[in-house]
Amino acid sequence: MNALMLVDLHKSWAWFVIIANGLAGLWALGAHKVESLRTRALWWFTLVAELTVFVQATLGVIIVNKYKLEFPQFHAFYGFVAIIAVAIIYSYRNQMKHKLYLLYGFGGLFVMGLGIRALLVGQVS
Repeated sequence: MNALMLVDLHKSWAWFVIIANGLAGLWALGAHKVESLRTRALWWFTLVAELTVFVQATLGVIIVNKYKLEFPQFHAFYGFVAIIAVAIIYSYRNQMKHKLYLLYGFGGLFVMGLGIRALLVGQVS
């Protein structure tokens, strides 16, 4: 796989990260109000959505290290903040058990926002 293909994959995967985390966040917020949305599938979907962040960061690290391409200022910052956000959300799951759906709902939307921000600052004009 050459550098151009990997950069295209990184850009395309960004949309997957954004949409998946946004949908997971909305689903969790809905589940806070509507009990029928509280299914095991919500947690599997949330897990997959959060794992996409790690895949995206790994692709970015490969691009920078293997092909020595430079990224715009703050682009990597938002990516790594997203990883930290996922870790913090996960680490608070026991303390926030009574508000778990809100934690994962707003957390998913926050990660989505970080993805959007990373995408915007990553645009080359």
